[in-house]
Amino acid sequence: MRRHRFATAVLLSVGALVAGGLASTGAAQAAPAPPAAGDTGHSFTAAQQDRAAAFWTPERMRSAVPLDLTAAPGALHRVPRAAAPTTIAPTGVDRSAVSPTAFPQAGGAWTGGGAVVKTSGRVFFTFQGRTASCSGNAVTSKNASTVITAGHCVKYQGAWHTNWVFVPAYANGNAPYGQWSATKTLTTPQWEASEDINYDVGAAVVAPLNGQTLTSVTGAQGIQFNGAYNKPMYAFGFPAASPYDGTKLVYCSGNSSKDFLFSQDHALGCNMTGGSSGGPWFASFDESTGTGLQASVNSFGYTFLPNRMFGPYFGTDAQNLYDKAQSS
Repeated sequence: MRRHRFATAVLLSVGALVAGGLASTGAAQAAPAPPAAGDTGHSFTAAQQDRAAAFWTPERMRSAVPLDLTAAPGALHRVPRAAAPTTIAPTGVDRSAVSPTAFPQAGGAWTGGGAVVKTSGRVFFTFQGRTASCSGNAVTSKNASTVITAGHCVKYQGAWHTNWVFVPAYANGNAPYGQWSATKTLTTPQWEASEDINYDVGAAVVAPLNGQTLTSVTGAQGIQFNGAYNKPMYAFGFPAASPYDGTKLVYCSGNSSKDFLFSQDHALGCNMTGGSSGGPWFASFDESTGTGLQASVNSFGYTFLPNRMFGPYFGTDAQNLYDKAQSS
């Protein structure tokens, strides 16, 4: 969890997973690869990618526990908005019909099937020598290898996470579509500099697996930038803190609103817990196909507003991050 202290409130992230007996990896960490000139992302060598894939055994994935993280907040700034939205459509997804589910939904297992089952997954990484997890989603991209998650799921407290892998359609220790090691992780300049909650967005570029790119295997959701507030949204993730256990894809749905307190974020009624951070929020979500336009990620909640999730607005800075990732 991430906690941000303000004069009048405390924010709790539901992201990186709650406290309790963090498991030591027991593995030596290789020195991180130096970033390219003018590049703020974190690159992984081929050896580090292989090491990450080998590190995450089914047992380690099942035992990865939420981190309990604390930090002083970054400054909250107004999020710049463009005059018109930018929309990238889903690609390579199975549009076979699935059964509609309830709307609104405060939190429950997704049983509808469709594309979201394959594009969503768990993110596993090592943070300060401890195992942890978040959630993520595969999106349409030029490199067919881009995952969108939360900023604190790639970098936190000045450190980039290591042993970073994406496991689409994770199922209780099983990786039916493989484990995809990151070649590079990135975040917004505002998150990297000051962990500004308005810009808690991260991305990863993953290496090919068995000669195939990620989205040629999983399909890819669409993505939208500079869209509207106050619209129907669906949020997905793999919460691992009680009452959830991280074994299944969970979703919330409802009419979103704009945070009226400290951030410029979207808000949605949702009881997902630690481990869901980085999971996708979709606008224009079609229950019959499980496809939508990703417009945010699970980021945080206020302690005094239970069962309410907040996710960053995907504005121009998030779009710049996406463009950098898909061009890597």
